[in-house]
Amino acid sequence: MQEDVFDVVVIGGGGSGLAAAIEARTHGARVLLLEKNDDLGGSTAWSIGSITSSQTPHQRRHGIDDNPHDHWMDMPGFAGDLAERDNHDLRRILCEEIPDTFQWLLDSGIRFMGPMPEPPHRVPRMHNVLPNSRSFIYHLSRRAQGAGVDIRTGHHLTQLIVNEGRVTGVETRHASGMQRFVATGGVILAAGDFTSSPEFKARFMGPQQAKVEAVNVTATGDGQRAAEALGASILNGELALGPEIRFMAPTTETLMRRLPPWRSLAVFMAWAIDHVPGAVLRPFIMKFLTTALAPSAALFDMGAILVNRHGVRFGNECEMPALRLPDQPDKVGYILLDQPLAQQFSAWPHFISTAPGIAYAYVDDYRRNRPDVYTQAETLEALAEKLGMDPQALRQSAQAGGVRALQVGPFVALGPVRSVYVHSEGGLQVDHHHHVVGADGAPIVGLFAAGSTGQGGLLLKGHGHHLAWAFVSGRRAGKFAAQGLRHALRQDMNLPNN
Repeated sequence: MQEDVFDVVVIGGGGSGLAAAIEARTHGARVLLLEKNDDLGGSTAWSIGSITSSQTPHQRRHGIDDNPHDHWMDMPGFAGDLAERDNHDLRRILCEEIPDTFQWLLDSGIRFMGPMPEPPHRVPRMHNVLPNSRSFIYHLSRRAQGAGVDIRTGHHLTQLIVNEGRVTGVETRHASGMQRFVATGGVILAAGDFTSSPEFKARFMGPQQAKVEAVNVTATGDGQRAAEALGASILNGELALGPEIRFMAPTTETLMRRLPPWRSLAVFMAWAIDHVPGAVLRPFIMKFLTTALAPSAALFDMGAILVNRHGVRFGNECEMPALRLPDQPDKVGYILLDQPLAQQFSAWPHFISTAPGIAYAYVDDYRRNRPDVYTQAETLEALAEKLGMDPQALRQSAQAGGVRALQVGPFVALGPVRSVYVHSEGGLQVDHHHHVVGADGAPIVGLFAAGSTGQGGLLLKGHGHHLAWAFVSGRRAGKFAAQGLRHALRQDMNLPNN
C-alpha cells in the first residue's frame, strides 16, 4: 500500500476544506487535500452563495453601523423554539470571526453584491457572491495551489489511522488502489453533511425521511462515519433544511451558472447591479431564480394542488407534502393552478420562488424561462394530454381541490417537482479549537472537523450562515492543525511549548 507523509491532511474539497488547507499551508504545514469526486466544489458549489457578516466594506459603503455582538444576538431569531439547543460559544466564534474571513475572501479575489436585508437581522448583512457560487471554488483552489497545497481527487475516505491514541493519518480508496497518507500534525474532516445518506437519515430522522434525496448527491456523511468509529458523537442529527419541494433543474445549465467566475466579470456585475436599470437586469436574474429553487408554500395555502405523474392528488398539500412525494411514481409531482390562482401569482406579494434580497419570480417568469416545467392548456383534459396524465384522474383531483376546487381555465401545471434535503445540521461535536470530541468528553488528539462535518450543535438557520461557518471553521481548523504539528514536534524534542 502506497504511503505518503504530510503535516496536515484535509478530507473534502468544498469551501471548508479549501479554507482549512490554505490556512494550514499559510502557517507552514505541508498540506494534502483529498476530494472523493473528480472535481472540487462540494455543497459550496451547489449553494446560492450567500455570506452573512457584519462590519463588511459593503456595509460601510452604505453607511450601515454593525458589529459581531448584534449579529450574535440576532441569530437566535432564526432558530425559534430551537434556540436553546444552539451552541452559543460556537455562534460567538462565527460572528466574531466572519468579518475578517469576509475580507479574506475578498483578498482571494471573490466579489459580492449587497448587503441585503433579511429579518430578523436588524440591519442588512447578507452578501451574495458574483457571478455564482463556483467563484468560491475557482478562486480558493487557485489560492491553495499557488500556496503549494497538494490537491488530489478521486480519493474516498475509508478509515482514520490511529497510533497510540492519536489520529496520524487516513486510508483512502482510489482507482489505482488503496492508499495511506500520514498526517504528522492532524487530519481535518471537511467532507460536508449526510443529506445523501439513507443510513444516517433513517437513524436520526426516520425511515420516510430516508427516502428523500439530496441536492448534493455525494454528501454521504463520510467524515461523520469515520469519526464515529473512534467514539465521536453527532449533534442535531435530526435537524435539516427540508424535506422541501424543488423544481427539477434544467437539463442544460443556465446562463448564470455558465458564467466564468472571473474577478473582472464579478466587478462588472457588481457595478451593473448598482447602475443598470432594474428592468434591464431582471431578465438575467430570472434565469437564476427559475432554476431549481423551492416553490412558495403560499401556493398551497392559496389553493394550488399537488398531483403525481398520473394526475392523482395524494394528500393535503399543507401537511408536509414533500415527505409523501418520494412514494409517488418516479418521485415527482406537478403543482396545478387555475386561472384565478395564476393571476394572483403573477405579481407581488404572491410569488412562485425567490432568492431573498435579490428578486421574485412569478408565473410569467416560469413561462418565459422554464418551458420544461411550465405547461398550460385551456381545459384539464388538454392539460392531461400534454403531460401524459389520466384526464379523469386529473379532473377529480382538481374538483376535490385543496382550499377550493380548481374550475376556471386556462390551467397551469408547474413541474415536475421533487422532494430534497438542502443540508443537514448533523455535525460532529467539537471543542473551541475544532478538535473532534471523543466518547470520554476529551478531544481526539490529531482529529479536527470543519464546516457541516464539524458543526458541533451550532444552529445555522437563515441565509448565509452555513457558508460563513464553512469558511470560518475551515480557516480555524487549518490554523490549529498546523499549530498541533508544532506542538507535536516540540514534544518529540522535549522542548517547552512557548
